[in-house]
Amino acid sequence: RSTHNSKMVSSPMVTRMQAIMQKEMVREFLGEFMSTYVMMVFGLGSVAHMVLGDKFGSYLSVNLGFGFGVTMGVHMAGNISGAHMNAAITFTSCALGRMSWKKFPVYILGQFLGSFLASATIYCLFYSAIIQFSGGHLTVTGPTATAGIFATYLPEYMTLWRGFLDEVLVTGMLQLCLLAITDKENNPALQGTQALVIGILIAVIGLSLGMNTGYAINPSRDLPPRFFTFIAGWGVQVFRARDWWWVPVVAPLLGAYLGAIVYVVFVGSTIAQRPQVLEDSTIYEDRRVPVLPKTMPDPPTTLSPVSVSPSNRPSVRTVPPLSDPIHLEHF
Repeated sequence: RSTHNSKMVSSPMVTRMQAIMQKEMVREFLGEFMSTYVMMVFGLGSVAHMVLGDKFGSYLSVNLGFGFGVTMGVHMAGNISGAHMNAAITFTSCALGRMSWKKFPVYILGQFLGSFLASATIYCLFYSAIIQFSGGHLTVTGPTATAGIFATYLPEYMTLWRGFLDEVLVTGMLQLCLLAITDKENNPALQGTQALVIGILIAVIGLSLGMNTGYAINPSRDLPPRFFTFIAGWGVQVFRARDWWWVPVVAPLLGAYLGAIVYVVFVGSTIAQRPQVLEDSTIYEDRRVPVLPKTMPDPPTTLSPVSVSPSNRPSVRTVPPLSDPIHLEHF
């Protein structure tokens, strides 16, 4: 009897949970959460291999880890939330009017939580290796620094404002290429290959432009892991080191917006419309004349002819001569 009662209680609860999960914003939140988590686990894991393992990782493996991590993230939630996985991309989508601003905090919260949880996952998986490599001292700078596994830090040869401009430019390139890949009016990636092409784009950006700042290009990739290291033992130095922490948050927002503006102005506005050309006026007429079904008997031949003069056909537009083709923007 108690089992029966528990089933009666759980059934409405399950139904209610299913109803909540089907809400659009909840699905988008979970999509951003899961896709960002997957991307960051693969990305941070590859960085951990490079920092902690002498023979298990390299700069190339880091770029491949983040690149294919993005690919898996797009597959995870591409048709649910768009799999932004990047606060700068979400900000630009809202700024251009392609997405409602009321969704902005939902997307950002999902991305930040997914990134934070991924940082905790990598910390737990590589805890023993981190302690052995650092000698038990979790430091931000120095030969045994391990904070760079989770967030980006400015190298000695870069100034703060050069790093800022670097992040603006690299994120602008990211947004510029993303719009080209997904623009159906231009020359987009083939259907089903967008995730792979975007992953390759991330890897190429890292291989060609990532040396100076670690190509954060994403506030959701840098700030949550930095906050995790702050509470996990690295301390306040993760925010004080060369006052760099705010650059991967602000610069990508500006860079992504500028990259989108450049694409819209210089590429999007020059894409010519492709009107359909209708060269035969008889086809134009036939589309408006109903055809009798084959199951109907042939009409009797005794019917008197019906006038089809323009005055009796107000719904049919005058057709230009055959030598003057018709251009249709929307057929």
